[in-house]
Amino acid sequence: MKHWLRNVWRLSWKELRSLATDLPLMALILFAFTAAVYTTAKGVKAEVSHASVGIIDGDQSALSHRLRDALQPPYFQAPRDVTPQEASQALDRGDFIFVIDIPPRFEADVLAGRSPAIQVTVDATAMTQAGLGAVYLNEIFLREQLDFFHQRGITSMLPAPPVVRLLFNPNNQSHWFTSVMLIVTNVTVLAIILVGAAVIREREHGTIEHLLVMPVRPSEIALAKILANGGVILLAVWLSLELVIRGWLQVPIAGSVPLFMLGTALYLFAVTALGILLATTASSMPQFGLLAAPVYVVLYLLSGAATPVESMPELMQHIVQVSPTTQFVKLTQAVLYRDADLALVLPQLLAVSAAGALFLVIALTRFRSMLARQG
Repeated sequence: MKHWLRNVWRLSWKELRSLATDLPLMALILFAFTAAVYTTAKGVKAEVSHASVGIIDGDQSALSHRLRDALQPPYFQAPRDVTPQEASQALDRGDFIFVIDIPPRFEADVLAGRSPAIQVTVDATAMTQAGLGAVYLNEIFLREQLDFFHQRGITSMLPAPPVVRLLFNPNNQSHWFTSVMLIVTNVTVLAIILVGAAVIREREHGTIEHLLVMPVRPSEIALAKILANGGVILLAVWLSLELVIRGWLQVPIAGSVPLFMLGTALYLFAVTALGILLATTASSMPQFGLLAAPVYVVLYLLSGAATPVESMPELMQHIVQVSPTTQFVKLTQAVLYRDADLALVLPQLLAVSAAGALFLVIALTRFRSMLARQG
């Protein structure tokens, strides 16, 4: 056992030196856990932000001006006056997400007790902005009309009005969620790529023949690749969490970082083993890339990082529970957002460990077969 551990240690250092000299891969790791996290968190927003608005004000009354002035940053840009013909062309070009058409005599009809309609045309290709923005506009217009006529809303008349509290993200800022989930997705794709590339690189450079004549076992070679590449990613995750998430983006971390890092280490054990498994079935780096891409996409889309698992069909909700990525997303959200302790996330830790053990057994079997064919 002592000899086995010494060989794993020496092979791990060899992997680290090899990775350190691979400048494109090192640049990819640096970019994935710094600039990619920051730009995606700030650029991809789930809430309405600076939505463009065109307005056709056929009334030019005090009420129509009040509705217009209520559309303010950061939710909406200042509305721009357009004609009906210009509005149609602007929507076709994608210049506006919303076009608001206030009809003539709108205020007079309201004062007379009639029910005039405000038409809001929405560019639904801007999916998130369109759906939430339409709700925002409805609430804004309702509030402004009630204030204009000095009336109270129906909520104030209820004997028990609802009080809404947003837990774990009080200001509903999407970058709090996006930044952490991007780390999870980057861990998945980089763990598969780095370990798979290490195996393919040995084969393409002919250095695997050198390993075959050395007194080392296939398990030592495979584990060294897992430890070295997984260790680099684990360090990158910790630095990204502390420097980019906490420092640069100012996202508060509610839970235990050591517990999250333990979960990340176990998850890396699983996905790096999966990377070796995929690399043993590919004969070249391009073939490995074509094989790894759909595997990563399926793991990501069904993980719950992009859409909640509860939104999936009921059968799919049960199937995705076997995925270590789904379990890791659950663990990450529970620990970093809701301050879950070890007892609460123990099922996820065990599920990820079991998946990793299964992948490792299959990968080692395939890896020994590959080395035997190579020899």
